[in-house]
Amino acid sequence: MHRRELGRRRLAMRLPKVRSRIMHAAHPWQLELFEAYELAVEYRELMRINPSEAGLFEEYCQTCLDIERDVTRVMSGAPSS
Repeated sequence: MHRRELGRRRLAMRLPKVRSRIMHAAHPWQLELFEAYELAVEYRELMRINPSEAGLFEEYCQTCLDIERDVTRVMSGAPSS
């Protein structure tokens, strides 16, 4: 399975309020966002198992949260800040 589909599914599970919109999203920028999310999750997990990378772990945790917030905002139709 491609990273963008893995990211889509992860986001759908994390964000049930916009799950249907995530699963039907087809715009290229949305697909790129799903792929970016999957990459951030993968790197976050790599950093989790490497204690010497605690700073990067926190950074990737924040990146994942930021993407989740952006997807929620965009998929719910909320205006940009």
